[in-house]
Amino acid sequence: MSDARAPTFAEAVRFWLKLGFISFGGPTGQIAIMHTELVERRRWIGEQRFLHALNYCMLLPGPEATQLATYCGWLLHRTWGGIVAGVLFVLPSVVLLWALSYVYVVYGTVPAIAAVFAGLKPAVTAIVVAAVIRLGRRALRTRVMWLIAAAAFGLIFFLKVPFPAIVGGAALVGFALRWTPWAPVAPTEAGGANGTNVAAPAGGYVIDDAAAAAAHTRPSWGRALKVVAVSVALWWAPIVAAGLWQGWHGTLAQEGVFFSKAAMVTFGGAYAVLPYVGQQAVEHFDWITAPQMLDGLGLAETTPGPLIMVVQFVGFLGGWQHPGGLSSLLAATLGALITTWATFVPCFLWIFLGAPHIEQLRGQASLSRMLSAVTAAVVGVVLNLAVWFGLHVFFPSGLAGGRIDGFAVVVCALAFVALQFFKVGIVPVVLVSGLIGFLWA
Repeated sequence: MSDARAPTFAEAVRFWLKLGFISFGGPTGQIAIMHTELVERRRWIGEQRFLHALNYCMLLPGPEATQLATYCGWLLHRTWGGIVAGVLFVLPSVVLLWALSYVYVVYGTVPAIAAVFAGLKPAVTAIVVAAVIRLGRRALRTRVMWLIAAAAFGLIFFLKVPFPAIVGGAALVGFALRWTPWAPVAPTEAGGANGTNVAAPAGGYVIDDAAAAAAHTRPSWGRALKVVAVSVALWWAPIVAAGLWQGWHGTLAQEGVFFSKAAMVTFGGAYAVLPYVGQQAVEHFDWITAPQMLDGLGLAETTPGPLIMVVQFVGFLGGWQHPGGLSSLLAATLGALITTWATFVPCFLWIFLGAPHIEQLRGQASLSRMLSAVTAAVVGVVLNLAVWFGLHVFFPSGLAGGRIDGFAVVVCALAFVALQFFKVGIVPVVLVSGLIGFLWA
């Protein structure tokens, strides 16, 4: 701990709820927002503690931004802090996507929502660009780390190498070089890329990089067994209940089982698992059509929270189109809830089970150097997202079309200047950009 003021539990609850409403931009955009709020503005968590947690979450199946929020909440306020952080990070998108799914099946298109997001998308692009600059300044400490970041960008942008392969490759490079002169510099060993130290902000952090591990972060076998037993019981209880109620061939039970399996293989983010989910949902279970799957992805893109929330849309339509004796709305709501439950409850298991062990390994130089290589690769991945966003936002008809969206360029430039030079908060930037988009459209 440091002389920075620790947040009360109520303050943390309000923050995580606010974050749930502004977490646009996919996982890297959401991670950028968390870094800005937790590390730079509020100083609740130290830079390297944040990156250490991020590196662990990058290696897990499931939505890494949700898991990072859970990890940070756990660091600040123990188990209940992690539960509240993870739930509130997702809850706004659950409610919003449920409402949009209902509007979709009843009325079809939602033009007003599209108008708002005409302004939000360029603002999110600016947020991600600002995040690349901030992360790059802190994470790329040596030439080797710059090379790792450049290689990660080239592999994912030009060669379409899967994200897990890039993270795994960076970890192997860091491990292979860990005791050589070219080793990625661990956070506690050096400062900036030019060898100068990067000082903590005035006032320090609530959870400082050099702070000793708190009592609740120390692992034990008893705690691990309790975490596994409680998490698995909570995970499968509603699925078993659905199976006993409507039969194991009913839509609710099938959705619970299928998305529990999907939660175990979602390495690399939503885009890596969506082809598998789409194929099974469309061709095997007949819950949804291919055009509806694309519409659901569009709705998930326009709401805060993890992009993997598109599975809730799949669960909603699966219940709506196969109600199994229930009303369509009730079946759809239960389908959306059981799908979301099976997708996100495993996140809490991975964090509460593994995070104590990861915290104990913070002082090991070889592991720190390996994870520093992962951090460098993440910078390249974030840059890829910024370029990908820019291409799609600024050139809506594609590069071949040649038409540039001047409105999007102006909004992005204004948002970037506000964030980078005038230090305007993310919430005002997001709100004003959405309003501008609505008025312009």
